[in-house]
Amino acid sequence: MKSAAKAQQAEDSAETGAQQIRDAIREAIVERRLSPGTKLSESDVGNLFNVSRTLARAALQALSYEGLVSVEKNRGAFVAYPSPDEARQIFSARRLVEPGILREAAARITPDDITYLRQLLLEEGRLMSERGQTARRAEIKASGDFHLTLAVISGNSIMQRFMEELVARSSLVIALYGQSTASSCGHSEHGDIISAIEADELDRACQLMLHHIAHIEADLDLRERKSLGLKEAFEL
Repeated sequence: MKSAAKAQQAEDSAETGAQQIRDAIREAIVERRLSPGTKLSESDVGNLFNVSRTLARAALQALSYEGLVSVEKNRGAFVAYPSPDEARQIFSARRLVEPGILREAAARITPDDITYLRQLLLEEGRLMSERGQTARRAEIKASGDFHLTLAVISGNSIMQRFMEELVARSSLVIALYGQSTASSCGHSEHGDIISAIEADELDRACQLMLHHIAHIEADLDLRERKSLGLKEAFEL
């Protein structure tokens, strides 16, 4: 019994470790510290996070299921390098999914939720006024958090996980093809969406969301961006 309990504990610990690595790498992708095509060798990931190659492999495999990492035979793992067609499919999926999430969120939203969303906008606005890579990365994350928070408010955990993937994959696309140095998600557009939800103008809120997604996609021009290495992406 004790040996079985220890084995289960070790398995749970390994799963938690792999998930923490996966979450850290996903966050680096969302913040565009890790660019499309970046090499992610098991040994480098293991050394960086001080874990075994087995745990590193499990984390990379989990990311490959989400479409964020590409595992190539005899070459290893790389941050996914979305094609222009894949980029269009990602934003097409967002146009289909996000208005539905918005409606579900609006049906459950509370005054505290509205307050929290407004706080996210204040933080995003503050970061937009600052300079430097650290502020820029935080701004990108704050912008993505707006979309993810709506998914959380909707109460649909499946959609929440789906949005986590879509936001991360959108970040890859923007990193590769984005032509603007401005925020990938219009700050004022976020505010307009919140105001429409608060006024119970759901049709308008959905139209604003669709316009917002189209605005992000319109900034893509297929230009390639320089990739950081794994170690550089995690430097403070």
